[in-house]
Amino acid sequence: MAVWDHSIFALAMVLLLTASPGQAADVETHGFLLLNYSGRMTDDRPAQSDSDFLLGEERLRLDVSVWADEIEASARFKGDLFHDSVDDETELDMREAYVDYATDKVDLRLGRQIATWGVGDLLFINDVFPKNWVSFFSGRPLEYLKIGVDGARLRFSGEMINADVILIPFFTPDTLPTPARFFLYDPLAPVTTRSETKPASTYDNSELALRLYRRARDFDVAAYLYKGFWRSPGMRPDDFTAPTQIELFYPELYVYGASAQGNAFGGVLSLEVGYYDSRDDRDGNDPTIANSQSRFLIGYQRQLKQDLTLGLQYYTEIMRDYDQYKQTLPAGFAVQRRSRDTVTLRLEQLLRHQTLRLSLFTFYSPADDDYLIQPKMSYQFSDELSATLGANFFGGNKKTTFLGQFDKNDNIYLSVRFDF
Repeated sequence: MAVWDHSIFALAMVLLLTASPGQAADVETHGFLLLNYSGRMTDDRPAQSDSDFLLGEERLRLDVSVWADEIEASARFKGDLFHDSVDDETELDMREAYVDYATDKVDLRLGRQIATWGVGDLLFINDVFPKNWVSFFSGRPLEYLKIGVDGARLRFSGEMINADVILIPFFTPDTLPTPARFFLYDPLAPVTTRSETKPASTYDNSELALRLYRRARDFDVAAYLYKGFWRSPGMRPDDFTAPTQIELFYPELYVYGASAQGNAFGGVLSLEVGYYDSRDDRDGNDPTIANSQSRFLIGYQRQLKQDLTLGLQYYTEIMRDYDQYKQTLPAGFAVQRRSRDTVTLRLEQLLRHQTLRLSLFTFYSPADDDYLIQPKMSYQFSDELSATLGANFFGGNKKTTFLGQFDKNDNIYLSVRFDF
């Protein structure tokens, strides 16, 4: 009952915030029913799981938009009521709930919102906002990779330059796989006493993100600045030689970056760079905090023939203060490479009057020699009914690399969606 109470309260707020005495607001409501199931492709199960399924969900989406042209204001609520069959729990996932107010040059958005920056295709440099990697690795639709943040966005549209400023007072970390459903590499796995310390919700800890962008010849160019925290936690044991408890914490992070995307060489060329300034360990002497690093991305996409698209990307991240990192790394921990690169390939074919979509997305890291292969087939039976069948294949020579650690988590998934 509490779940429904929260849902009704959120919807009521959307309606009330755009209501004005003597004015009628326009309301648009739609949603969908989504069935999502993901099963393991091996007989192996993590020690903490007795299920052959990574995912078993039924979701009911409600999407309500309200606007009043007289005051140039609008509001939106987007939320899912879902049942998790694996854990037998029912919860509310509030995706977005915000109010917009627009003037000639300035737009203000207040509330929970999903932000997407940068030009990478599933590779993120200046998109510093939280991600749900459990969704991505277990077969939920791609929209569930992004997590909403609670805050305010101010957008300025000018003749020479445009700007977005996002203020986030309440920190949200990435949602990462856990041993409850995934095989993972954890050098401190025997230590089960763990606590998590998130940045306190104070004025000083508020995250600030700035994007300046404009059109320059045939390219969209942008500059980025972020002040906040790493979304993935550091792990600090009470004793490296004989740990009995671990603290998970989120160190301070600044990011400075730029991107450009436009038509070139018969397709679309994408370039992006970023410098990750790890403020709590600028000399690289603390093994529990990620070192500062530089990140680079180049991507190219073109249509090979009608309804057939090819996309390629090369991404690399280079660790700073690598000698200090190796000197301070505790015994028994796997040594990361100074430079880690990733190559991606996307192929997408539309058939049967674009009702059938066949796609393949692959990640491969030459440095780590690990990979993720994601084939997918989607079919649109009607305007309301669609289905997707896909899989996630992981592999690598070492269980200590990012994708190699998921080697035993291969899964196949099915989702069926009915829109209304």
